[in-house]
Amino acid sequence: MNTYIKRTIKPLTQITKLLKSSKERTQAVVHPFKPPTPLKTTDQPLKIDIYDYNHENIHKAQPDGIEACLAYRRSQNTTWINLEGGNEEGIKTIITAFDIHYLIQEDILSYGQRPKLDEMDDMVFVLLYMLYDGQEGAGIETEQISIVLLPNTVISIQQDLDKDVFDGVRQKLNFANTKLRQSNADYLFYTLIDTIVDSYFGVLEKLGERITAVEEMLMKKPTKTAYAQINQLRKEIILLKRNTAPVRDLVSNLLRNDSKLINERTNKYFKDVYDHIIQANELTENYRDMVMGLQDLYMNNINLRTNEVMKTMAIVTTVMAPATVIGGIFGMNFDVIPYRHQEWGFYGTVAAMLLIPIGMILWFRMRGWFAKDLPNHE
Repeated sequence: MNTYIKRTIKPLTQITKLLKSSKERTQAVVHPFKPPTPLKTTDQPLKIDIYDYNHENIHKAQPDGIEACLAYRRSQNTTWINLEGGNEEGIKTIITAFDIHYLIQEDILSYGQRPKLDEMDDMVFVLLYMLYDGQEGAGIETEQISIVLLPNTVISIQQDLDKDVFDGVRQKLNFANTKLRQSNADYLFYTLIDTIVDSYFGVLEKLGERITAVEEMLMKKPTKTAYAQINQLRKEIILLKRNTAPVRDLVSNLLRNDSKLINERTNKYFKDVYDHIIQANELTENYRDMVMGLQDLYMNNINLRTNEVMKTMAIVTTVMAPATVIGGIFGMNFDVIPYRHQEWGFYGTVAAMLLIPIGMILWFRMRGWFAKDLPNHE
């Protein structure tokens, strides 16, 4: 009894969890880019990572105070300042000290915007989203990131204190013979954007694995849990597409950009980023078609099972019809009924009730009404 209860409760728990997650994802899909809202200010201190380097030396720092960042305004090296956290006051102090245009400041200090590119006053600004594959069925998670290219300096602002996709960039900075260390701030700017775009493929790979798992589940047995997962996948793909599709236009504008801050030799690398984001968008479209196919497969399987049940019921009804007719005729209250007083009358009637349905079943088989290659749904 306990085993039966567990088998009953487990699918219900999974469906409830999926429905809750689906509701949250629906809100994110319906309102992918809400009207910009101020950053969520927290009491946590702003996390600051500074990399000041040239082709020979590198200096790394994680200062506790904001004032330490201001000293790098006069640095002749390439400087990368990465800010993490929702401390609006600290972020505003730093970006104001670096003379970032007030319109760009508004974009940096607002959350929930569409990916965009701006160029003004000797600076290039991009805003896009980093994507992560959530744990325990949480789906795709997004994090807004702002990147500002200044002469000799790149400033990146993230929302999350715990994660990003820049570990590979940090590792490359440790080696003097890398292209990153040998180049200027514009190449660092390109590298950060390229790293974010490349990380999309990791999310897409996980999404593809989830689609494959649901497909295998459907081939074995279509269930309500599988349908809930299909619905969840569909919303994940919509959210993914709405966060990656605008990046294609963003990178395309960078290719046409004539800013003096981006060297012509560096500009050609953005063509590679453009190819990657095109590939990511095409893969997203393929996954969307696959999920729609899964939804059709689920409905076809359900219809097929329904048709099988209806066919079985129709066969049973048809086979039982002769016995019903015979029983009805000989059960009528008339004084004169054929074979009523014969010794073999009862046995003959029962035999007819059995032989006629058997003959009907054999005739059905001869006509090919019993398909032998129907899928197994057990």
